[in-house]
Amino acid sequence: MAELKTRLQNDLTAAMKARETVTAGALRMALTAVTNEEVAGKQARELTDDEVVKVLTREAKKRKEAAEAFEGAGRAEKAELERQELAVLETYLPAQLDDAALTSIVDKAVEAVAAQLGETPGPKQMGQVMKAVNAEVAGRAEGGRVAAAVKSRLTS
Repeated sequence: MAELKTRLQNDLTAAMKARETVTAGALRMALTAVTNEEVAGKQARELTDDEVVKVLTREAKKRKEAAEAFEGAGRAEKAELERQELAVLETYLPAQLDDAALTSIVDKAVEAVAAQLGETPGPKQMGQVMKAVNAEVAGRAEGGRVAAAVKSRLTS
């Protein structure tokens, strides 16, 4: 079993014993999402730690979007609950890259694509650059941030 999934299960047990309802609820939802991912498809399988991180990232994004939606609808208490669950999930995710590190990775990817093409890539080669950047970033930055950084680099 994936080490991260085991850690999630152990932390859920501890949160239930300590009667931490928000933590227990967030971990329950995360473990359910992991289990659903494991049984999705034609054959059940065990997820690797990287795949569990992808599922947790997806769940964290859902919490963030839900908090924004509740805030926009004037339901501050529900928005706060979503933010608390997001904070719980973020403890299991890798640290996010800062802007300087992301820019450095984008610059390296642009140089690599330029070497392949023999010319400086433009906006039409954004897909190639994104592929190289996403391989390097691997869940440490949101896709929107990555796309914005690549787009600004290619259009400048």
